[in-house]
Amino acid sequence: MTDRSTPPLSVTVEREFRHAPEKIWRALTQPELIADWLMQNAFAPEVGHRFTLSADWGAVECEVQVVEPARCLAYSWNAGALKSLVTWTLTPSGDGTLLRMEQTGFQRDQPQYYGGAKMGWPRYFDGLEAVLDRLA
Repeated sequence: MTDRSTPPLSVTVEREFRHAPEKIWRALTQPELIADWLMQNAFAPEVGHRFTLSADWGAVECEVQVVEPARCLAYSWNAGALKSLVTWTLTPSGDGTLLRMEQTGFQRDQPQYYGGAKMGWPRYFDGLEAVLDRLA
């Protein structure tokens, strides 16, 4: 049974990148680049656009909620019983960008989803960094 009386959990990852917000935005919004660091997809940076992220372990159903170019991107992230929201915030800092990702909506009776996100997102950030280093 899901306990809705306690606030949901969230996973937050922040990392400084030596890349401009516009370059990071490309990697967050261009389907072929997203596929290189996250999952296969048919993403489009348009509010209301529905897309699926696909991996060998399954799929995540998503819908774009917020698009503020080179500043903020948010989309729903729904997999099985998990109904969550992923929000990316890009903040210029020095010669680069502070990138913050917060995934909210983990219920306390969903430890497998919460644990997977806590382990998975830092790895996805590593992949994102590798993609950014390859981009011109």
